[in-house]
Amino acid sequence: MIVEGKIFGYKKKLEKLFELAGRVLGEDFSCVNVSVNFVGEDEIQRLNKQFRDVDRVTDVLSFPNLEKSADESLKNFDGEKVDGVLFLGDIVICKKKAKAQAKEFGHSQKREVCFLALHGLLHLLGFDHIEKEDEKKMQAVAEKILAQFGVQR
Repeated sequence: MIVEGKIFGYKKKLEKLFELAGRVLGEDFSCVNVSVNFVGEDEIQRLNKQFRDVDRVTDVLSFPNLEKSADESLKNFDGEKVDGVLFLGDIVICKKKAKAQAKEFGHSQKREVCFLALHGLLHLLGFDHIEKEDEKKMQAVAEKILAQFGVQR
């Protein structure tokens, strides 16, 4: 998977995490691109207000490029590839919020950033948590991936 964006020292770690997520989900991410960016509180609040009509700071936002369900294979989107690469979408993480949440939950900032990035990736792949059953499914997948990656709580 190609991970682009302003993620400073997390690029290699997120690439490895996302590759593991692909294997766990049975997806081939070799020709997949995702953008991940760390932003400040003002920027994430502006984006949250603009795109979700929620005027507050949040930890992570996802902007999917595909209309995909969680059970749908990425192979169904081969026609969406540009120069052989499928762009999943954008993930935006508030680094200050991630740091505060790591402290609040008693785990490392690395674990929190991995959790938020994976949460964003799962949204790009069609997972959601509006309904309780969907939330359980998304949470179980995330915990399985994070455990295999070695960043549990």
